[in-house]
Amino acid sequence: MISMERLALRMREKGISQAELARRVGISQQAIGKLVNGSSRSSPNIGRIAEELGTTPAYLAGQVEDPDEGAMLLPTEDVIADILDLVTIDEIDLAFGLGETYTDQVSVETTQRRFPRAWLATLTDAPPAHLFFARGRGDSMMPTMLDGDIVLIDKTQNRFREQDVLWAVLMGDAAMIKRLRMRPSGRIALLSDNPMVPPDEVAPDEIRIVGRVIFIGRRM
Repeated sequence: MISMERLALRMREKGISQAELARRVGISQQAIGKLVNGSSRSSPNIGRIAEELGTTPAYLAGQVEDPDEGAMLLPTEDVIADILDLVTIDEIDLAFGLGETYTDQVSVETTQRRFPRAWLATLTDAPPAHLFFARGRGDSMMPTMLDGDIVLIDKTQNRFREQDVLWAVLMGDAAMIKRLRMRPSGRIALLSDNPMVPPDEVAPDEIRIVGRVIFIGRRM
């Protein structure tokens, strides 16, 4: 028998709604609602319900007073990341610029992704804090980079020392990925791999190099 008071209390303590608990357990919200309002007092999913609420069936049934007694606490994401040696890297949407880390005018929400440290070490020696992922936009860099591809950008490489490689640059608040080439005039050509997109030329002080693209990934 499930105590509706304990079930409701545990849901409030964990900040989990009926809909969210139902989604996690894999049952209907109506089934959870019946347990909460007392119209149903048992469930074949009591084990999964207790697990998602960080307690035990015995606590939900009123058999023990301590919600942690006998409970197997799930490791946090940070603990799992430490065990697997994963590092956290920000992902930024290029459609909204390159973020307040790189300009003072644009504020962009980032999403944190975790990746194996050993895999990153095959690409760069840069610390993870100086890397970020972004999704390419448009077709100007086809066929090298397609719309929606993920690129890894190394912010430690922010000096124009190598021509024709891919760079993440800012021109005003506009973010883009281009190849750069120095012209004899001292101006810099912004080159696209798509032959249908004409090159642009700018003065060196008209752009800001954010970092070098060191990896491109796409869904197959």
